[in-house]
Amino acid sequence: MELIFTEKLKTHWNENKFLCVGLDPQIDKLPEVIRKNYKNKAEQIFQFNKAIIDATAEYVCAFKPNSAFYEMYGSEGFAVLQKTIAYIHENYEAMPVILDAKRGDIGNTNQGYATAAFDILNADAITLHSYLGQEAVQPFLERKDKGIILLVKTSNKGSSEFQNLIIEDNGTKMPLYQKVALNISQKWNTYGNCGVVVGATYPEELAKVRALVGDIPFLIPGIGAQGGDLQATVTAGKDSKSQGMIINAGRSILFASNDIDYAQAAKKEAQKLYQQIISYL
Repeated sequence: MELIFTEKLKTHWNENKFLCVGLDPQIDKLPEVIRKNYKNKAEQIFQFNKAIIDATAEYVCAFKPNSAFYEMYGSEGFAVLQKTIAYIHENYEAMPVILDAKRGDIGNTNQGYATAAFDILNADAITLHSYLGQEAVQPFLERKDKGIILLVKTSNKGSSEFQNLIIEDNGTKMPLYQKVALNISQKWNTYGNCGVVVGATYPEELAKVRALVGDIPFLIPGIGAQGGDLQATVTAGKDSKSQGMIINAGRSILFASNDIDYAQAAKKEAQKLYQQIISYL
């Protein structure tokens, strides 16, 4: 029987694996050896992804391709994304794949997005905007075996423009991101398949969200190139079982080296982060 998203995650969490590798290839940053050996862009991306996956899989709890880095190449890019996810499932059966697509639209449109993500691409989870409310994202929430990971407090510098606005809810004042987190955990998570996105660049907010929502999965971007503090992230983000985290690193692992040793360099960086996370638990 195929494992559902949360079961796949727990398999790795029980081995103290909380690192997620963002598979976000950029053609102009690919190693020379890749660009030299493969002339087709689609094949360059796939061969690079394959090498990174094989080099880092033993240290991670998930892989997270961002759809933008594939969609920009049209149908060929979509095919590479599908091929990359298939490669992970075929070679690392219990490894979950999170499609970082940040979808969000009205209900019937979301039905199409859900079909594309889960039935065509065969992703295990997807990131979503929550701005349209529960009714709109219900087509995703109904997919009980899949992870539905909703934006709460994002890692970018401008996230406070709306997310930190103070609102009043039943006489209690709180930032908007906290109200979103509460609704997700208390009203939307009927099937136990919801998670939230909270950036490592905001450790205080990370701790507040964890206190509000309890032991649901946190996808935590912002480590590495974005400058998030790993120790503060682990301290603030871990749940009551010292688990619950999907700590994403992308560029710092993918492009650890631009030379022929790029896969070994990625492995070394992933191993370092894996060991640091364990030391901070």
